[in-house]
Amino acid sequence: MSQPRQNQKGGGGQGQNGQSSRRRRSGRKGKAKPVDLWRPVPPLPEPEPIVPAGDPTALVRSLGEPPLPGADAEISIAAVVARAAGLAEALARVGGLVADDQDEELSGDDAA
Repeated sequence: MSQPRQNQKGGGGQGQNGQSSRRRRSGRKGKAKPVDLWRPVPPLPEPEPIVPAGDPTALVRSLGEPPLPGADAEISIAAVVARAAGLAEALARVGGLVADDQDEELSGDDAA
């Protein structure tokens, strides 16, 4: 009257669908070639001067009203974007990457 005891994992190494519980090998053949992380790389070109955006929130506003509850969502998002743009400009100025005002005037005169 006692039933034969089965393995606790489903009996006989079989999964729920009757498949073997062994992991199947992937289709890889051989080991992947290791990458040399410390190999020399060519130097990067000098970065172009950065011109700060006149209105950093223009892109966000162009997307329309944000799908967030509350009347202040649009104002809050604009404040975060403006703050991030200000910090980015400050970092660019510290790094000497912001275009000089004289360069902007010269490029504006050339375009006209």
